Amino acid sequence: MTSRRVVTLDLGGVADKAAFMDRFARTLSLPDWSGRNWDALADSLGDPSFWPPDAAENGLLLVVGGWLEYAAARPDEWAVALEVFTEASGRGPLLTVALALG
Repeated sequence: MTSRRVVTLDLGGVADKAAFMDRFARTLSLPDWSGRNWDALADSLGDPSFWPPDAAENGLLLVVGGWLEYAAARPDEWAVALEVFTEASGRGPLLTVALALG
């Protein structure tokens, strides 16, 4: 079996939902027409056709770093992000979302 594709989502300096969505879209190279909202985030995580090349077959490990400041500044938004990550990760074995603590 080939290794999962590892992608790091660095949220350092992200202060609001708009910046979060832009950083996410840039990290996964989502198309410009992709929405910048929670539903679009869930859709892109749940649809391997949005993932980087080879991840659809081998799986994706999304490592989220630099999130503590955003979580403290926007706890309600962060709670929604966690729900989306949890739901998307629970859909099947191809996606894992990991929160980096350092």
